[in-house]
Amino acid sequence: MSVTVERKKEVIAQYAKSAGDTGSADVQVAVLTERITSLTEHFKMHVKDNHSRRGLIKMVSQRRRLLDYIKATDQPRYEALIQRLGLRR
Repeated sequence: MSVTVERKKEVIAQYAKSAGDTGSADVQVAVLTERITSLTEHFKMHVKDNHSRRGLIKMVSQRRRLLDYIKATDQPRYEALIQRLGLRR
């Protein structure tokens, strides 16, 4: 259900702007997307897990706020990020 440490390090390395960058909005969005994908797979088997569903909704909202921030500050970066992540919006 959760993202493994190795996978999280891969995602951080892929989206980091520089070495040691773990807190930029791009990295946070990428890690949240990975966690959301993982939880989505979890819900295919555990349909009635409403407690985890609440956490999923919070993660989606957090990702949306981060994406709105990126969009407001740097439109081309926003478009490139959603293209790389495969998000619809």
